[in-house]
Amino acid sequence: MAPHNLSEVVDACCAYIDNPEITGEEMLQYIKGPDFPTGGIIYGYEGVREAMLTGRGRVMMRAKTDIEHTPSGRECIVITEIPYMINKAEMIKKIADMINEKKIEGISYINDESDRNGLRIIIILKHDAVASVVLNTLFKNTPLQTSFAVNNIALVNGRPQMLPMRDLVKHFVDHRHDVVVRRARFDLKKAEERLHIVQGLLIAQDNIDEIVRIIRASQTPDAAKQTMIERFNLSDIQASAIIEMRLRALTGLEYGKLIAERDELTKQIAYLKEVLENVGMQMQIIKDELLEIKEKYGDERRSEIVYSSEEFNPEDFYADDDMVITISHMGYIKRTPLAEYRTQNRGGVGAKGSATRDEDFIEHIYVASMHNTMLFFTEKGRCFWLKVYEIPEGARSSKGRAIQNVIQIEPDDKVRAYINVKSLADAEYVNNNYIIMCTKDGTIKKTKLEAYSRPRQNGVNAIVIREGDQLIEAKLTSGNAEVMIAARDGKAIRFNESTVRPIGRVGAGVRGISIEESDEVVGMICVEPDSKQDVLVLSENGYGKRTDLDEYRITNRGGKGVKTINITEKTGKLISIQAVTDDNDLMIINRSGLTIRTAVSQIRLAGRATQGVRIINLREGDAIASVMAVPAAGEEEEVQPAEGVETGGETPGAAPAEE
Repeated sequence: MAPHNLSEVVDACCAYIDNPEITGEEMLQYIKGPDFPTGGIIYGYEGVREAMLTGRGRVMMRAKTDIEHTPSGRECIVITEIPYMINKAEMIKKIADMINEKKIEGISYINDESDRNGLRIIIILKHDAVASVVLNTLFKNTPLQTSFAVNNIALVNGRPQMLPMRDLVKHFVDHRHDVVVRRARFDLKKAEERLHIVQGLLIAQDNIDEIVRIIRASQTPDAAKQTMIERFNLSDIQASAIIEMRLRALTGLEYGKLIAERDELTKQIAYLKEVLENVGMQMQIIKDELLEIKEKYGDERRSEIVYSSEEFNPEDFYADDDMVITISHMGYIKRTPLAEYRTQNRGGVGAKGSATRDEDFIEHIYVASMHNTMLFFTEKGRCFWLKVYEIPEGARSSKGRAIQNVIQIEPDDKVRAYINVKSLADAEYVNNNYIIMCTKDGTIKKTKLEAYSRPRQNGVNAIVIREGDQLIEAKLTSGNAEVMIAARDGKAIRFNESTVRPIGRVGAGVRGISIEESDEVVGMICVEPDSKQDVLVLSENGYGKRTDLDEYRITNRGGKGVKTINITEKTGKLISIQAVTDDNDLMIINRSGLTIRTAVSQIRLAGRATQGVRIINLREGDAIASVMAVPAAGEEEEVQPAEGVETGGETPGAAPAEE
């Protein structure tokens, strides 16, 4: 059990006495949390809160530190308070050992300057060291940050129980109540016994001459006692007290004292009887005694409670803006405000989208708002969670950060799809929505979103991937969507989602489309019933077209599909399939890192079996790497297309070629 602040505990007890129906949450206003005699900082409140409300929890403690400067200008970390039950000498030795073993960089030396005035440990940093970075490393690897396990087990009526703070206070107040009642009964008994004797002594005082005569006439003390009992109707105790009475009690002063004592005892007895009959008075006594203890021994809290950065709601610090998330072929990720990408007319050559190495290129581009949760699906069938604001921000032209530094993905794995989820805490939402996954060989799997509503740092298995296969797409659906799967050779299949039975996370799925051994699936779209989305396909040489969904007849799941684009040497193989409306822009990134953003409304509807129009002009040897439909940018400044490229109509040579 952790130590607590006396003043806070007294206030909580008084609050419970005033309101026995007080809840654990309300009691947190009085007892903020444990208070350790060594001071330090309680880092994070969630563990404290859990311990207070349940009786079990883990309290994170940190040393109290300041960053100062030496006369020479070097930064140093000054430790003035350390966590509870941490040995100072052992802590210093551990830090010194880690410095010698090069496990902690940036520290020049450590010195203990503690004296009778208090603890003071100086950590001198190297010239190029950043104090905040070194300090965080110390917190992570040394006892400067440690945890205290709270386990409030106490005997209640002889049986061990785990008690939350409210129950601890309740049982303590009940104990104090028992003490007060028993003490009042004891004091009442003693007062009544003393009053009885005093009354006997006063009778003797009033009849002292006869008392003396009886004593002188008796042969033994017992005979004198018996005579007095019979004569004055006294008790044996009173008679004994009279026999043992000294002569000085006969003085007027002593007589006055007896009168005063009798009156005082009478008042005391009346008060104690009232106390025993009145529970409110008993509780007031408990309060008064506790407040007296607080006044005498109470002090200020020593352990400061701070909310850890993880426990602040970061959403409060970020505007809910749309972000473009890009992931490169070699695994670099970043987010960029969507507004940074301006609209071009169809046929433009594009603007520089990301700085990459020569052998690297942007492979995936996604759009999500800052407050959303993103589910990342890798080609090995793993699922990872990440808040959008946790993704490192970068300029449009920056490379980004390695995704292994952001989520704990295996080195040989790559992110292939994401699900943009507004809230995983909404039970109705996660139980009525599904995730549909598709692999390169045409396997499809449907799982409830609820199966992915409990984030794990290391990720979870989303689908069983057979050897030689990989996950290529994952979509969020309502359960009634139309599913389309497109293959590289230009075939596509359409079927209703309801034909795919939902299964658990651990499973391989069923056949979605049948393809040749040399072919592979390039993408999957899911169109909701009320949606007015068209199907947009794009080939690797920059040709694309929009087609009405109804041109694709509904077939059975697992068929070979129908032609979705006329594949020629000029168009190249199919590279992408997207579900779009006129309210979308199309963002295309090619292998050289160039981007183009063009309005979908500029791409006319065409037949299912045409080759389409030129969407982007590619330089020789270049090819499209990734395509994404994004919300329209609105009235933004347009980037002028390259010289000689038509913007008002179709690019020369890009007229539709009918089958």
